[in-house]
Amino acid sequence: MCCVTVALMATCGQPDPTPIDTPAIPTNTPTPVETPTPEPTATIAAKPASPDRAALVALFNVTDGANWTNNDNWLSDASIGEWHGVTTDNRGYVTRLILEENGLTGELPPELGNLSELVELVLPKNRLSGHIPSELGSLSDLEDLDLGENQLSGEIPVELGKLSSLKWLSLSDNQLSGEIPPEIGSLPKLKWLFLDGNQLSGEIPTELGGLADLTLLFLSSNQLSGKIPAELGSLSNLGDLYLSDNLLIGEIPTELGSLSYLTDLELSENRLGGEIPAELGNLSYLEWVSLSDNRLSGEIPAELGSLSNLESLFLSTNRLSGEIPSELGSLSNLENLFLSDNKLSGEIPAELGKLSNLEILYLSVNQLSGRIPSELGNLSELTVLFLFGNRFAGCIPVGLRDIVDSDLTELELPYCGAEFPPAGGS
Repeated sequence: MCCVTVALMATCGQPDPTPIDTPAIPTNTPTPVETPTPEPTATIAAKPASPDRAALVALFNVTDGANWTNNDNWLSDASIGEWHGVTTDNRGYVTRLILEENGLTGELPPELGNLSELVELVLPKNRLSGHIPSELGSLSDLEDLDLGENQLSGEIPVELGKLSSLKWLSLSDNQLSGEIPPEIGSLPKLKWLFLDGNQLSGEIPTELGGLADLTLLFLSSNQLSGKIPAELGSLSNLGDLYLSDNLLIGEIPTELGSLSYLTDLELSENRLGGEIPAELGNLSYLEWVSLSDNRLSGEIPAELGSLSNLESLFLSTNRLSGEIPSELGSLSNLENLFLSDNKLSGEIPAELGKLSNLEILYLSVNQLSGRIPSELGNLSELTVLFLFGNRFAGCIPVGLRDIVDSDLTELELPYCGAEFPPAGGS
């Protein structure tokens, strides 16, 4: 065959064939598009959901928030940091919840234990009732817990002993019962402890003596029994010790004489016996000493005359005997001296006339005798004087005639000087 190909046709003398347009075959391959390279971005970790709003909502619901004195912005869409009494940090977590005297009623919700960043929980002077939630022991950053002046009942949760950051604990004036948890003595930063005005019973835990930073200890007006722990003498920073109106027995520990910063010592209305420790005379900062309404015996220590800052000394209604120490006349800042209803004997020391700031003097119902010192007439600030129930003789100093509140008329003694009639006479 001579015409196999076009090239061979040409060779054989055939005319060139007319070219045939071959239609283009469509393809499904798309035209490549250049994809831009993405810019690198920082990876942002998702913020965990905060339980704080839920805890606040729970508090509002169970404490009749609709009838609070002030509930501005509560349950609104505003940031919880704008809710009345709520402070948050820059992440939106609650750090302070302060609703003092705001009309809260009902029980505290356990959800408050979810406020993980809480530093202050201050809810006093409301009408809160029921138990203190043990969940509050989870608040590791809490420094201030004030639930005073409510109607809380039940026992103090031992879990509060886990609050390692706590500095202020006030549960005063509630209806709490049971014993004081020894775990409270494990709070390393505690400075102020107020448990007074409850129905707490049992003994004062010796562990409280380990609270090295404690400056105020108020346990008055409970039903505490047993002896005052000598360990309290280790509280080297203590300024105020209030244990009055309990059922405490035994002697006043001499170790209390080591409390060098003590300003107030309140042990009245107990069943304490024995003698007043002379070591109390070492407490140079003392301003207030109240040991009244106990069963103390023996003599008044002369060492108390060294308490140069003392303003009030209450020793009434005990079984004290012997003479009034003349050293008490050195208490230049003394304003109140209560020695009535004891078994004190001898004469009134003339040195008491040096107490230039004395305003109130109670010496009634003792076994005092002799003349009333004329030096008492020099007490220009004296407004109250009670001397009845003793065995005084002689006359009443003229300088005492104008005292506002006294029982001088019951002494049936004349005023010194013929120009004055007997006290109570016309």
